[in-house]
Amino acid sequence: MDIVELSRLQFAITALYHFIFVPLTLGLSVLLGIMETVYVMTGKTIWRDMVKFWGVLFGINFAMGVATGVTMEFQFGTNWAYYSHYVGDVFGAPLAIEGLMAFFLEATFVGLFFFAWDRLTTHQHLIATWLLALGTNFSALWILIANGWMQYPVGAHFNADTMRMEVSDFMAVLFNPVAQAKFVHTVSAGYVTGSVFVLAVSAYFLLRGRHVEFAKRSMTVAASFGLASALSVVVLGDESGYTAGVNQKMKIAAIEAMWDTEPAPASFTLFGLPDLADHTTRYEIKVPWMLGLIATRSTDTPVPGINQLVSLAQTQIRDGILAYKALLAIRATSHDAAPRTLLQAHVANLGYALLLKQFRPDIENATDREIAAAAASTIPNVPVLFWSFRLMVGLGFWFVALFAAAFWYSAMLELDRHRWFLKAAFLTLPLPWIAAELGWIVAEYGRQPWVIEGVLPTALGVSTTAAGNVLFSLIGFAVFYSALLAADLYLLIKYIRLGPDDVLPRPADAFQRGVTP
Repeated sequence: MDIVELSRLQFAITALYHFIFVPLTLGLSVLLGIMETVYVMTGKTIWRDMVKFWGVLFGINFAMGVATGVTMEFQFGTNWAYYSHYVGDVFGAPLAIEGLMAFFLEATFVGLFFFAWDRLTTHQHLIATWLLALGTNFSALWILIANGWMQYPVGAHFNADTMRMEVSDFMAVLFNPVAQAKFVHTVSAGYVTGSVFVLAVSAYFLLRGRHVEFAKRSMTVAASFGLASALSVVVLGDESGYTAGVNQKMKIAAIEAMWDTEPAPASFTLFGLPDLADHTTRYEIKVPWMLGLIATRSTDTPVPGINQLVSLAQTQIRDGILAYKALLAIRATSHDAAPRTLLQAHVANLGYALLLKQFRPDIENATDREIAAAAASTIPNVPVLFWSFRLMVGLGFWFVALFAAAFWYSAMLELDRHRWFLKAAFLTLPLPWIAAELGWIVAEYGRQPWVIEGVLPTALGVSTTAAGNVLFSLIGFAVFYSALLAADLYLLIKYIRLGPDDVLPRPADAFQRGVTP
């Protein structure tokens, strides 16, 4: 494996590990706010016990999320130095704001949540809990604004003098439609994860006949919030599909294993076996019109196929070569206006010309065969995307069905009467994490070969360091993160087995100040 593959693998492993903890933190933070709101409204101490018990599990997960997240930002400087130089002017601002959110806003209210129960009134503590949830979600917002810009680089321009992308419209970066769609879709997935977690652990208690009233109330909250969240994931996933259909057409074509453009509106492939050798998909089962409606929201706009997009990429590469030649002329004669005018006319495709760097250093002299190879490199791994997407969608509909059943049994006061449902809820526990990781694979793997879509190829973004150094740190991260995950699972399982009666302290004054039970 070369430096590019090792750097990609290291970032993928650290990101996927980190995202084991993020969605549960997002979901539990809001659930804690809901439960504490009910406690303040009713004054019943069982709701305070629920907040404190689920808060302990939230705290364990939150700490692990911080530990795994800090190192990711440093990788931009260590493993992706040219990427950081090329787009740091744009990418750095959201990351800096996210750091302020995570380490100031979030951390402050985490401290108040855990250590200020006896120092704040009930209403003050409730405000702190909701601000904790708000800070957690805002932290995710800025990360996804940065990531969304990588998928759809708006609000920035290329500066030929500094050889960097620079911000020209920060509001366009902030309100990037891809970033906004990714944010609401991702946090909704986090809410589903938190709800499944509470539902599954509560089902475990009911199956064992322990903490029955505690578990039933927890399941009621998880069922209502989870159903709304699961439906939101489906709806907002459609929005993500539409934004990708507008600016990441190759990703959509690869997800569908659609090799050639179909007559509009395109059909959606429920099942098929993509064949990379023949550029066909065998044994297809299709739903007419569905893909066209999702990707274009129309019945007369075609969804381009992989082969047609590769042909388009060849045209873009040739156009980008003109921009590259103009850039060379600018560096040779910086005061000549003609090459600058030429660069501006073709700069939109400069990134496509840079794909040729994998094949030869003097890309202005690229042959037709090299241009064709560079264009073919824009095809991501079709089978991985095809199956990852279908598994993710299938799990999404399972969550809707599970929460609908939970909501119904909760309304009928029958949560503890159907053991098959409790077992299904408990066995569903790992599935939201699988769905979330599959979602990131679709989003990030589908973007290849770009680190910034259409602007900077992944192969050019890496640092000039020895592959052995990256391999050493990769092994170190894998071992360290695996130890953190094992510790997280050990602590979560330990406190779940103990249950709220053994985990929560029982002070002499059992009532929170300012509330009559």
